[in-house]
Amino acid sequence: MLYTRKLNLAQLIKKKSFFLFGPRSTGKTTLIHQSFPNAKIYNLLDSRVYKKLLKRPELLEEENKDNSNQLIIIDEIQKIPSLLDEIHRLIYKKRQKFLLTGSSARKLKKRGVNLLAGRAWSASLFPLTWSEIPKFNLIQYLNRGGLPDIYNNPHYKEELEAYVSLYLKEEIKNEALTRNVQAFSEFLDLIALSSGQEINYEGFSKDLQISPSTLKNYIEILDDTLLGFKLPGYTKTKKRKSISRYKYYLFDIGITNTLCHRGSIRQKSELFGKSFEHFIILEIRAFLSYFRKNLSMHYWRSTSQMEVDLIIGGKTAIEIKATSLVQDKHLRGIRALKEEGLIEKYLVVSLDDSIRKTKDNIKILPWNQFLTQLWKGKLI
Repeated sequence: MLYTRKLNLAQLIKKKSFFLFGPRSTGKTTLIHQSFPNAKIYNLLDSRVYKKLLKRPELLEEENKDNSNQLIIIDEIQKIPSLLDEIHRLIYKKRQKFLLTGSSARKLKKRGVNLLAGRAWSASLFPLTWSEIPKFNLIQYLNRGGLPDIYNNPHYKEELEAYVSLYLKEEIKNEALTRNVQAFSEFLDLIALSSGQEINYEGFSKDLQISPSTLKNYIEILDDTLLGFKLPGYTKTKKRKSISRYKYYLFDIGITNTLCHRGSIRQKSELFGKSFEHFIILEIRAFLSYFRKNLSMHYWRSTSQMEVDLIIGGKTAIEIKATSLVQDKHLRGIRALKEEGLIEKYLVVSLDDSIRKTKDNIKILPWNQFLTQLWKGKLI
């Protein structure tokens, strides 16, 4: 099934050359072919293309001299980081436009490429979002995640297992991102089980029997391959001391479920609440990225255990509750933050069936109406 993605590559590339990063199977190649049917594409996963460009980078100019206005796309650019020197030269001297895709920026950073010194901007592609899936089914998404080839696949469990074993473990090894695949596999299992929880480096290191520096390297691998992301603590509160440790989330709920060996997620279960929170945070992250909104994402927790799930750009606080009726007991954290007087807007996303507002101006939104307003740009 073809999905209409929210990331508008055709509009972005009018401004500048771009890197497009995203984990494998998020649909980068499909989106490229949909967006640029006439572009010149070099797929570095094709061994013939790989070998000829590795030997002679100058082919990029020689093969495109008569079509200097044509977009050149290089798929999986991290396979030949040295090719970026030639690309840099063509952007600077020939004003050639490039779209460079990859599943990891790690090799590029290690070679000191620095993403072409600002001559190309970067964008990310994530798993499918609510706004991209016709007839969206929440329970289906919370069980399967949003990878395009998996969401509607009746054999989704086998596909997710294959992704975890073949990509997350074997390809990490093949890319030489880490030598100790067994230790990295154990780390993946633990980071998935800890999804949405604060990361304690010392505790993690002891559990995995690895050094803190190795743990830091493993987390950097997830960051650089876009397989996960940090959610820092919000520390600006004065009345209540806040916690600064960050939380960590993986990029897809289906992958998280598989690594955790979870059974089926059903509504009103504890797992439903965790996955629902994860889902809403992934939606907001994708929205901010696709619409080029340079706004930070934080969570807030006080040392007295008051908590708010998300703070966007220091201006919008969002609490996520998997309940069909938000009551005062669900609002203790967001009201504690409201007392600080630092945030402009307070929202609660829930399973309620209608929009309402409390006496102290906290807006409660059903999750689907929240997402409707979010993707229309009316909330953030």
